[in-house]
Amino acid sequence: MELFSSIVARVNSFAWGPVMIIFLVGTGILLSVGTRFVQFRKLGQAFRLLFSKDHAGTGDITPFQALMTSLSATIGTGNIAGVATAIALGGPGAVFWMWMTAAFGGATKFGEAVLAIKYRETNDKGEQSGGPMYYIKNGMKEKFGGNWGWLGWLFALFGVFASFGIGSMVQSNSVSDALNTGFGLPPVWTGIILTALTALVIVGGIKSIASVTSKIVPFMAVFFIAGSLAVLISKASGIPEAFSMIFSNAFNSTAVSGGLVGTVIRLGVARGVFSNEAGLGSAPIAHAASSNDNPYTQGLIASLGSFIDTLVICTMTALVILVSGLITIGPDGMMSVAEGLNGAALTTRAFDASLPGAGKYLVSLGLIFFAFSTILGWYYYGAKCFEYIAGTKSIPLYKVVFLASALLGTLLKIGIVWDLSDTFNGLMALPNLVALIALSSIIFQTAKEAREDSFKAAGLGVENS
Repeated sequence: MELFSSIVARVNSFAWGPVMIIFLVGTGILLSVGTRFVQFRKLGQAFRLLFSKDHAGTGDITPFQALMTSLSATIGTGNIAGVATAIALGGPGAVFWMWMTAAFGGATKFGEAVLAIKYRETNDKGEQSGGPMYYIKNGMKEKFGGNWGWLGWLFALFGVFASFGIGSMVQSNSVSDALNTGFGLPPVWTGIILTALTALVIVGGIKSIASVTSKIVPFMAVFFIAGSLAVLISKASGIPEAFSMIFSNAFNSTAVSGGLVGTVIRLGVARGVFSNEAGLGSAPIAHAASSNDNPYTQGLIASLGSFIDTLVICTMTALVILVSGLITIGPDGMMSVAEGLNGAALTTRAFDASLPGAGKYLVSLGLIFFAFSTILGWYYYGAKCFEYIAGTKSIPLYKVVFLASALLGTLLKIGIVWDLSDTFNGLMALPNLVALIALSSIIFQTAKEAREDSFKAAGLGVENS
């Protein structure tokens, strides 16, 4: 086991090492510049489109449901435990680097959704199938010729393994731990109930999943944000100091135990990507099912994912932790965390410090519902990846194995599964980022044509676009 753990650690050091971080953030910067920072320029329009009913096209779910399904897979343990881990191990400055991944990640998600809609296929059941494996296979063949299906197959393989880890076992383990700690429910009962509920939802496919997630995600997001605002209002005087800690520590290695500024950046970027999944290639699988044939408008809707997930919800978690007094930086610049707290325990203690009695239940319920919705979203991702590898007739087999992994996750200590999840998440990103860069001219052209159309509609010359 020690040898296996060592191998996983080595792969992880590459999957989330400096080269991968530059690749991820660099792709976001490239797409941001090429689209003229569409994620910021069109933020208002993106929200209007999200609630608009003027979308036309073939698809299985509405554009709103597509975003909620993608958010269901991203708003999870990363927003509660992941943020706390990044701060505890990397310092408050890790939050700054989470923001950076989200700021540029909005353009990455825009590009992913543009390509997902443009190159999706209809399977033999009449459902839409899309995502990196399809825009790798179809898009790169269209642009460069040759057979690129093998690269799409690699993405799908990594996606299947990731779905069993971060999509299933890690999430069900978090639910089990939250229910056992907060309410005393034995893990075996959590496993049985959670697996049964998951089975009831996924039996109806993407329409059933989207119907459930489009209700759970908005409710829990508002619930968690409201609780966070209650804490921040009561601790308003500490907010300026919290922001000061974030910015001063972002480039200051002395504030982090271990003295490595690279740790701040690595943890911030890794947790940011883990949270909003920009560049991983998971979200476009959901957006490909949207009943919207316009790549540009679906891209704008998709770009909201990073904004909502990281810039709003993760920021709320981070500020609650930093105003709680549990994180202190001494005169020597060294950071300390009360009682060595980390992960969900640190977030729980931070909320409970300001909302005695209620805080721990807010975090526990947040973890339960966020993790459950993540399981649903990642089932769909994994099923579509497995479909790409083995066809639609293989889905019943995948469903059984996925449900078994969810049950197993509630019963085991899964430290190694966290490491493996990070590994497969990072490996998923590689073929997806290659495709995004290779097909970036198509993304830029889509954004440019939309600008030209808007200027023509306004009676202005194209040269002003």
